[in-house]
Amino acid sequence: MSDMRRAVDFYHDALELELVFRAGDHWAEIDAGGGLRLGLHPATDHGPAPGTPGAITLGLAVDQPIAEVVAKLEARGVRFRGPVVVDEEGNLALAFFTDPDGNPLYLAETDYRT
Repeated sequence: MSDMRRAVDFYHDALELELVFRAGDHWAEIDAGGGLRLGLHPATDHGPAPGTPGAITLGLAVDQPIAEVVAKLEARGVRFRGPVVVDEEGNLALAFFTDPDGNPLYLAETDYRT
């Protein structure tokens, strides 16, 4: 990531994920629920630059109707790429967005029923 403060603000404030630990601008640990922890750290020379394809891919499961979650996040400034996408069977709904560095993320609602 290119800016630790901005990344922590996004994951903690906009997405309302718990900040578990922070070591200045070197490391932050975010509780994403269900036992999943996200480790945030500055970019290094060993991987893709922040915001470039392959730098990160992250999906977050939602336990509320996806349309409600999308509306809540949009009200906090999160921009989604297109409408919610539903699979052919109508069981899975996805909403795509990016973090402040342009890394792709998505919300997933399983057992979605139209």
